[in-house]
Parts: sequence; structure tokens; C-alpha cells
Amino acid sequence: MQLDLTEDQLALREAARGFAQGELAPHAARWDEEKVFPREVIAAAGELGFCGLYAPEECGGLGLSRLDTAIIIEELAAGCTSTAAYISIHNMAAWMVCTWGRPELRAAWGEALTSGRKLASYCLTEPNAGSDAASLTTSARREGDHYVVNGSKMFISGAGATDLLVVMVRTGSADSGAAGITALAIPADTPGIGYGKNEPKMGWNSQPTRAVTFDEVRVPVANRLGEEGEGFKIAMKGLDGGRINIAACSLGAAQACLEASRRYLLERRQFGRPLADFQALQFRLADMATELVAARGLVHKAARALDADHPEKTAFCAMAKRFATDVGFAVCNQALQLHGGYGYLREYPIERFFRDARVHQILEGTNEIMRVIVSRRILQEGTLEVLR
Repeated sequence: MQLDLTEDQLALREAARGFAQGELAPHAARWDEEKVFPREVIAAAGELGFCGLYAPEECGGLGLSRLDTAIIIEELAAGCTSTAAYISIHNMAAWMVCTWGRPELRAAWGEALTSGRKLASYCLTEPNAGSDAASLTTSARREGDHYVVNGSKMFISGAGATDLLVVMVRTGSADSGAAGITALAIPADTPGIGYGKNEPKMGWNSQPTRAVTFDEVRVPVANRLGEEGEGFKIAMKGLDGGRINIAACSLGAAQACLEASRRYLLERRQFGRPLADFQALQFRLADMATELVAARGLVHKAARALDADHPEKTAFCAMAKRFATDVGFAVCNQALQLHGGYGYLREYPIERFFRDARVHQILEGTNEIMRVIVSRRILQEGTLEVLR
């Protein structure tokens, strides 16, 4: 038992673990191999509330804390990291619609998203605007009670298979920076939207990843999230929680690999003895567990900071994302090494967790950008004391 979790949180963890073991893990290898986007299973997750974890209750969400959410996402990721990661992205998009959407937009989409009946994609990254999100160029010009959107997005999870796109667009001048960005919720089948091929990827194969193009796409002003020019603020608030979610996905993948490694060391024999008898392997397993526990502690600390609206919540979230995704991948890598040649085979789940966890060090802001965020805060007078 984890002493820092409440009885309710332990119950949430058990519910998520049961779903992961029953509905995700048995199918994860096939979804990966055949590139299946399991909409029906995601809808089943929605029936348990897992598609509206921190969306407000008036939209059908559970209204959970970010710590509660991290606990659930970790367990789901131990079953299928790729699918859990998509569910975490959908949760962020649904939360944005339910938090900043106008009443009519929330009525049309809120409960549909939080229930998992409809799915959403989050569209921020562009071909020339990755880490520098404030330089995005997808434009939206106002024409009466509509915006007309032109441009393109790339690396969009779920694109072409989801129902709603939460899109960051430029409504200001070309040099307006972050202040000129606005958020729109655009139905995915709106005329003028095009989708690229499903990108062949190292991992995350249970969710499609496509480029999205917008050619004179007309979107009602009523589909705007927040006010004009508030899009970047909304995006950054979303990314604080998104970074915790992706960190939690790394924890789940690493936990699954740690457990698989323990079983393997106890069962596999070499030189007439179980592998678990060799001290060098015992030490490696100990280091994997120690680093994983430390990473989980930092993720939970960051989640609590976000829940408490701590003044340094963004720095804590960046720290947690950087550390947990690096540790998570390292643990998966060590697990593969412990399994020897078997770890390299698709018959064992280790190589899939290894592939799925690698991208976590890149998305939601690369880990290099996380270091930039943290270092900037450290160099501010008095910040170090607040971060203790």
C-alpha cells in the first residue's frame, strides 16, 4: 500500500488496474502489430469515467484532481501505453472544451466527449512550430460570425479517426506571437479539412498519427474556446497537466517492465541457478525499482502542485515530465537488457513498452525544453526556496 494515497485513490487505482489487465493488456500486442485504434475499448473506458477524468461534472466528467488522474493513467499505461497516452490526450482536449467552451458548445460536445462516445484530437504542433509553439502560422480570419481557417498541423494523435479537433490558430498578425493565438473546437468532418497518411512510427501504433490541413475551413465563432487571443494561455495550462499525464504513462510502462523483469529473473535459469541468484542482476533490479519510486514521487508532487495552484506548478510539472520520462525509458531499456535476446522479440511485451515509452521524452515539450523551463525559474530571485 502507498501510504500517501487516500482510500478513494486506492480504489481508483484498483479500478484502472482491473480495466488495464482485462481490456488493454490482452489486446495490446495485436493493436500494435495491426495498427488498430480501439475505439470500442476507449468507449468502454469512457463508461468508467476514464475519458473525462478531470473535466467538470456538469459536462459529465468526474472532476477528479490531477493526482487522481496520474494514478489512473499510470495503471492504464501498464496495460497498453499507446492507448493510455491517447486517452490522456483526449482527456486534455475534453477538459478544454468543457472549461472554456460556450454553453452551446459544451451542450453539443461535453458529455459526448467525457463519455467516450465522441473522441477528440489536440492540434498544436506544426511543420515549422514544434518546441516554439508561439510561432505557429495556421491562421483564422474573422468573417462575420465565422472564422476561416487555413494552414496545417502535424503529429496529431488520433487524427482521421476522431470526431473533434481542438486547434490552436493565429487570429492576430503574423508577428503577434503568443498574444495572437486563439483556440477553436472544429468538428473533424468540416469541409476543407484534409488528413495525411497514418505515419509509420517506432511506437504508439494503437493510435493513428497524421498531418491535418485546413483549406478555407469555416468555423462558427461560437466554437471558440475562451476569448480571442487566449489560445496560448489555454494551451500552456493544458500542457502542465499533459506533462504529468505523459510522465504517468512512462511510470506505467516502467512498472510493467519491472514486474516482467522480476518474474523473468525468478523463472529463468542459467549455469544451473535462477537468474535472481546473481547479485549483479539483483542490483540492477534494485536500481530500476529505486529510480521508479523516485520518479513516481516527483510526478505526484507535481500533480499536487497543480491541484493547489502552486506558483511554481509549471516548473514542478516540467521537472516531473523530464525526470519520469527519462527514468521510465531507462527502466524499460534495463528490462530489455535483463531479458537478453528474449527482450528483443515481439513475443515478449518488453520491446513494445520500450518503443512506446521512447516518444515521451519528445512530446508535450521535449526534455530539453523542460530543462529550459526549470533553469529559467531557478535563475529567478527567490525561486529556489519556493521549489524546496
